[in-house]
Amino acid sequence: MVSNKKIKIFILVFSLVTAMFSYYVWQIFKTPNFNVKGDSYAILIPKGADFNQVLDSLDKYDVVRDKLSFRFLAKALGVAEKVKPGRYVVGPETGNWELLRKMRNGRQDALRITINNFRLKEDIAAKLGKQLPYDSTYIMKMLDSSAITEQYGYSPETIACLFIPDTYEVFWTSSFEDFMKKMQKANKHFWNQKRINEASALGMTPTQAGILASIVYGESKESAEQARISGVYWNRFRTGMPLQADPTIVFAWKDFSIKRVTGKYTAIKSPYNTYRNAGLPPGPISIPPVDVIDKVLHLEKHEYMYFCAKEDFSGFHNFAKTYPEHLINAAKYQAALDARKIQ
Repeated sequence: MVSNKKIKIFILVFSLVTAMFSYYVWQIFKTPNFNVKGDSYAILIPKGADFNQVLDSLDKYDVVRDKLSFRFLAKALGVAEKVKPGRYVVGPETGNWELLRKMRNGRQDALRITINNFRLKEDIAAKLGKQLPYDSTYIMKMLDSSAITEQYGYSPETIACLFIPDTYEVFWTSSFEDFMKKMQKANKHFWNQKRINEASALGMTPTQAGILASIVYGESKESAEQARISGVYWNRFRTGMPLQADPTIVFAWKDFSIKRVTGKYTAIKSPYNTYRNAGLPPGPISIPPVDVIDKVLHLEKHEYMYFCAKEDFSGFHNFAKTYPEHLINAAKYQAALDARKIQ
């Protein structure tokens, strides 16, 4: 008959082994196991990669602390046999179980891509090329292709109008077509029937309203006067008068350091030269904020045909109904530029 002492010893040893085993299992599953500098680290698994390639990449960048536990649990969960591509983010407190479960289920972490006031298609391509798995050269090729842009209702000149400023969640494994479809969906959501009707009432298409909004935003960042500036350009647009918009000249030169638009600059031969060409330019000169597009759609109707920056450099403008009145305002501003020796 086993003595009570031996039973107690057995129970104690069993309890200790069980506790040690449970602690080790807990460590394997839950203990933070990744070297993360900062808030997070993104593990990128391309399509076609196997688990050994993933491990090689993790080893190269010294991401995993306890490699044995990570490999063991990956094998146990079946992740090692079938790796799902994607972008998986780990933080300072992430354990093996949390990451491997995401990788097993393909529950990748989306990228947050912000579309804002880009001036050039090259800017869009550069931004996207840094975050998505296709480079800027490829993106530019797509945006410059009539065959591609026409699929979304635009031309290479107007394609920037497709992009509505916002922050979007995009999966790293998304194709460029998937990304463009997401942009198209957001565009259609913004350009609802109400906004389409408002543009039509002004004699413009949504694309034309977007182009005009880009010019208005180039002229003034002051929200209080953007609707009035929109009204000036609308007066010129509907009467066939050249817009004579300085921001389009700067865009034509692709020199955004220009501070003073003179005859030297307005002589450029370009479809974006609104001093020489009547009507709107062939495309937007930036991606304007949505509130500026709405300022165009709800522009101020008045009789002003001219405006000029105020001589106090406040960012606001003097407006005029007649050309002689405008010349007086312009002379004040030119004198202020001369006083500050701004060329």
